[in-house]
Amino acid sequence: MKRIIITIDGWSSCGKSTLAKQLARELNYVYVDSGAMYRAITLYFLRNHVDWTKTKQVVDALKDIHLEFIYNPQSAQSEIYLNDENVEYVIRDLVVAEKVSEIATIKEVREYAVAQQHKMGKRKGIVMDGRDIGTVVFPDAELKIYMTADSAVRVQRRFKELFEKNPNITIEEVKANLEMRDYIDSNREISPLRKADDALELDNTHISPAQQLHKALGWVLSRTTQPQKL
Repeated sequence: MKRIIITIDGWSSCGKSTLAKQLARELNYVYVDSGAMYRAITLYFLRNHVDWTKTKQVVDALKDIHLEFIYNPQSAQSEIYLNDENVEYVIRDLVVAEKVSEIATIKEVREYAVAQQHKMGKRKGIVMDGRDIGTVVFPDAELKIYMTADSAVRVQRRFKELFEKNPNITIEEVKANLEMRDYIDSNREISPLRKADDALELDNTHISPAQQLHKALGWVLSRTTQPQKL
């Protein structure tokens, strides 16, 4: 089988990361969490009191940011490091979630992240999820998946994820946060969320992670096996 680039785009909390990690494990591919990259940048901005409405401060801050994915054998997944610090779990806090969509719209931030992603994709054999991976970052990817799910289901999934870390969180807060992120993602001027013309849609509202993996692996097989010559 030839190695390919697989992109997974879609709304927040519709299972993009879950599927991307599943595929990476099954195929022995590198999983690149683009959302984690933007969250790590957001975390750096918040920690260092960067005023992201001022271009010079943004550009100067980006020069001091080094992002890297390192495989953790204990968790069996790649985790993101910000300037040599493992921030995989810190970046999942609601305070980061509330700002990441806003910061991800900044032209200089997106250019920085996309440049890093291009470097990661040169060797193929990667799975990357996000909002504009199949449309902007890797428009020539061999397999593009666009994920979606019912909004109520996405709210419940996100609430369950956050409640385990913060029992004080309310479902109303989660719903408001998701609605805000959906609006920003689909209406931002730079790289808005949209389905690539050649992307395959996967609605996982009523299917299990195992079922969605089976479906996606079928798509991968159709892209990676060469027809036999008679």
